[in-house]
Amino acid sequence: MPFVTLTTDFGDKGFDLPKLKGALLTAAASVQLIDLTHQVGNYNIVQAAFLFRNAWPSFPKGTIHLISVNDYPSNTPRFLAAAHRGHYFIAPDNGLFSLIFPEDAPNQYHLISYGPEELISLEQVYARAVGHLAQGRPIIELGETATEVMQRITLQPVIGPSQIRGSVIFVDSFDNAITNINRALFEQVGGGRSFALYFKRNDPIKNLCQYYHEVDIGEPLCLFNSSNLLEIAINMGKASSLLGIHVEDTVQIEFRS
Repeated sequence: MPFVTLTTDFGDKGFDLPKLKGALLTAAASVQLIDLTHQVGNYNIVQAAFLFRNAWPSFPKGTIHLISVNDYPSNTPRFLAAAHRGHYFIAPDNGLFSLIFPEDAPNQYHLISYGPEELISLEQVYARAVGHLAQGRPIIELGETATEVMQRITLQPVIGPSQIRGSVIFVDSFDNAITNINRALFEQVGGGRSFALYFKRNDPIKNLCQYYHEVDIGEPLCLFNSSNLLEIAINMGKASSLLGIHVEDTVQIEFRS
């Protein structure tokens, strides 16, 4: 029984999501549909890539992953399928793949072929691809190899000898602010030195925690989360709301000898 994960910007209202699920089950009745999230901001492929990138490696090999966000970026939409590290991925050709796999990208992408009449039936395009893969048929039969796929570039931290300037890339359901500064970069630039983390007009955070409860309730802290990204939080509180930090805000780390 193959697993099929779903990541969309459909939300939990309307009929788009149940319509998609119905088409998928009609094409492959034996699959098990797993909702990763349907709360991606409308057309927000950067957010979709972040959420999906941190979730898909937990699934077993053979899983089929469908990402349906901003499916029509142009008048001539294209849809891609790829096999990578024992998994299958299906998504529109809108730059998502370059954000999901900034490194270690799939070796090959295949265009999912469809007729012009199916432009109004997105779920049928996806259902045919999922059904094909769920039956164990070769991915190459979905369509010809894509010679080029759309690329998107996200902002990367700016570094200096004693400084890292990054940005908030996501606010989670606990209102923690997650940055694009990873542990490896922090250790590379910091070299074991003390630091101060500056953001907005708040007092800097000068200690790195391992757990949220290392500070008093209501106190701000920073730590590296399960994705090894630097996170600003408040113990038992809402950091983004209380500290006024939001997606795309700048954060700066200064290291001191």
